[in-house]
Amino acid sequence: MMDFELNDVQELVRKTFRDFVEKEVKPQAQAIDENKEFPMKLFKKVGDLGFFGMRYPKSAGGTEFDILSYCLAVIELAKGSLSLAVVCTMQSLMATFFLYKYGDEEVRVFFNQALKGEKIGGICMTEPNAGSDLNSIRTKAKVFEDHFLLSGQKTWVTSAPVADFFTVFAKTDNHEKLSIFFVPTHLEGVQIGKAIEKLGVRGSVTSEVAFDEVKLPKNYLLGKIGGGTDSLREILAEIRIMTAALAIGVATAAFEEAVEYAKTRVQFGRPIGKFQAVRLKVADMAVQLETARHYVFYAASLSDKDLPRQKESMIAKLYASECANSICDIASRIFASYGYAMEYPIQRYLRDARFTLIGGGTSEILGINIGRELGL
Repeated sequence: MMDFELNDVQELVRKTFRDFVEKEVKPQAQAIDENKEFPMKLFKKVGDLGFFGMRYPKSAGGTEFDILSYCLAVIELAKGSLSLAVVCTMQSLMATFFLYKYGDEEVRVFFNQALKGEKIGGICMTEPNAGSDLNSIRTKAKVFEDHFLLSGQKTWVTSAPVADFFTVFAKTDNHEKLSIFFVPTHLEGVQIGKAIEKLGVRGSVTSEVAFDEVKLPKNYLLGKIGGGTDSLREILAEIRIMTAALAIGVATAAFEEAVEYAKTRVQFGRPIGKFQAVRLKVADMAVQLETARHYVFYAASLSDKDLPRQKESMIAKLYASECANSICDIASRIFASYGYAMEYPIQRYLRDARFTLIGGGTSEILGINIGRELGL
């Protein structure tokens, strides 16, 4: 039996990020979406709060919080702006973990700057013909005595247009398994493609990236040749739990907006929340949200106790993301025509929530993997 009563530190984390979001993020959330620009000023302020180092030890310059505290911060950021939350979670986990784990003194300089928000990182895995199927990655690093030459094309790279460095998954010419490379974006041969126009999380700028015989010194290999898949597996559960927390955040925002609207919108002489049809919709949202939230906290608690959590992290991500999309849809129905109007945030939540169905693995891929975990 898991106890999800928050301790004093976790309550402080939640309050700190909730206050920040109310004061700084919510007033700018609509503009972030409409302008389709990376929220640089807010990104740096999130860095000042120590968010980028929450999952790293103090000895490495982090603040060493547990994953439940991290999820609480993620939820609050996502309630304010999923665009901001996405770029910040990318920075705090996928973009920096391999630098922390394997980087030498030179690479660690970038890591230390990234924890402060002074450098922006991205991760390059997806390719035009390799999404969920990482074995189909074609980006390759030729191995020489004192360097590598990296060539290939990546797509759907979060923060690419503003990134200072990437962690790149590629194969080498002497190994079919994946390796990971540190690639500063200023190197010759790194080409940032045009931004990808997206339905939602439009402040999380995304683009294609090409590598044309980029020369990398030997120390830019992160880990060992062929060790990329195993290294990714180390943080895969946390990526999924974090994505589930993003889903909880945007779902909570939509739920709270819908409840408030149901209390204040008057039709036929009384608030619409007094009508059974609306009450049932609100109850449906509440059941989904509370169930998803508790399971995400459960998965996070397993991670904090270093217990097996692969299956649980997949369930958390699949269920939370599906619930988020359902809740945002129900909320827009409560708003009726105003849910279709760009001046209300419900339409943004509805568009943004679709992102959570993709990041960390699609529901279909996760379902297949959950079945495999169950022995099927």
